[in-house]
Amino acid sequence: MKYRKKIFKCLVTGGSGFLGSHLSDQLTKLGHKVTIFDKKKSYWKKKNQKMIQGDLLNTNHVNKAVKKNDIIFHFAGLSDLNEALNEPKKSIMLNIIGTVNMLDAAKKFKIKRFIHASSIYVNSEQGGFYRSSKRAAEDYIEEYKKRFDLDFTIIRFGSLYGERSDESNGVKKVVKNSIKTNKITYYGSRNSVREYIHVVDAAKVCIQAMRKEHRNKHIIATGPKKIKVKSFLLILKKIF
Repeated sequence: MKYRKKIFKCLVTGGSGFLGSHLSDQLTKLGHKVTIFDKKKSYWKKKNQKMIQGDLLNTNHVNKAVKKNDIIFHFAGLSDLNEALNEPKKSIMLNIIGTVNMLDAAKKFKIKRFIHASSIYVNSEQGGFYRSSKRAAEDYIEEYKKRFDLDFTIIRFGSLYGERSDESNGVKKVVKNSIKTNKITYYGSRNSVREYIHVVDAAKVCIQAMRKEHRNKHIIATGPKKIKVKSFLLILKKIF
């Protein structure tokens, strides 16, 4: 008997953004039906992808987006660590309340799997209010499983880099400033350690997360080794 690949209707929140747009591309290549949900229109949207513009904090927008889908990839929220440090309330609204709005809709419309983008820093002392909001979001997702039997997969990403990154991306900031000033400048501790992963590799991990064996599990998505920021800056210096 010939094996027939199962096709899912996938909602990608934050699908106009860095990782979300790459994931949408990967899902579409595999034949899945993709709907992008984001506040801003996607520059990367393909012809066979659906786009819904809306706000995570508007339950009507959220319900409209979630309805008739099978899987949610929840990648929307506040991802800029510096912005989160200065605006803790915004991190609460977008990363916690926004996630709970999505969870409520997922429960209401009987979503098969809630796949959530988190961070490897949730159990560390790094990341400030961003880390706190991501930790709380994970707690809510796990509690929704206990209370309402909503299946999930939580992916804890390392530091992403690659094409389509915005101005908040740490690697892009350093590279762009180096091109502009001809100097390698880094605002932070050079002894910090990062686990870099290319955005396309990260998107492929998201595809793997759809497998049954990753249901109600936590996945770590990082590069093959830890790298000190100082080492990264020296490599960049050699390239320039």
